[in-house]
Amino acid sequence: MRITTLADRPDLDGATWALPNTWPEFMRQDPVADRLFGQIPQRWPQLQLIGLEPAAVKDEQSDGTEQVVALLRAVAFAWDGDLASLPDRGWDGVLQRAVDDDTAGRTPTAVSLIEATVHPERQGAGLSRELIVAARARCRAAGFRDLFGPVRPSAKWHEPRTPITEYAERVRSDGLPADPWLRVHARLGGRSVRVCPVSMTIPGTLDEWRAWTGLPFDRSGRVEVPHALCPVHVDVEAGHAVYVEPNVWVHHDLR
Repeated sequence: MRITTLADRPDLDGATWALPNTWPEFMRQDPVADRLFGQIPQRWPQLQLIGLEPAAVKDEQSDGTEQVVALLRAVAFAWDGDLASLPDRGWDGVLQRAVDDDTAGRTPTAVSLIEATVHPERQGAGLSRELIVAARARCRAAGFRDLFGPVRPSAKWHEPRTPITEYAERVRSDGLPADPWLRVHARLGGRSVRVCPVSMTIPGTLDEWRAWTGLPFDRSGRVEVPHALCPVHVDVEAGHAVYVEPNVWVHHDLR
């Protein structure tokens, strides 16, 4: 895989948006993402990494020579050096902070990963690892010394009722995190530094949640949803449900 940036290849912007992914539908409904996610490429093109491989055909993901098979989106923000100041709101919080800092003209001092996506047909080939390696190198070359990510533990949804703190602290016999995605970061030098308990908040009506998941949502309480890291809070009487996703702040010290 050859990795470039959107700053170097602005012509690939459309192809990045066309890259297929396996995100569950409810994860596409975050109100903060609705407002701000689309601004990322224009504000930080140099931090948008694009993985390319030879293409057999010309289509919306390919120019006929190379096709987009992987994508990493990141933002820059002004960090004060205190791990405690990383937002509890994680993904939502750092995206909002980055946009606010950029709008106000504040000098960014750190980078946060926002998304890493690999084409479904190329998953399991180690491309996500290559993206993180490239992100570390490019951030270091740009003068940044701290790379963060509100990481979504990939296997946590199999244990939706396990507290995120307990899950994040779980390690294997070799000392590496039990979770596969946290383990990728750890092997590359990333360190889990704290949890962000309200990283994404996704509200919706019961009808919306039924459409997103295919589940009945006909009882109040904590309802488990496939691929949700914790149960969804459902209030049938009020007619709504809210998903509050916890993530784990991972720090890559690039010094």
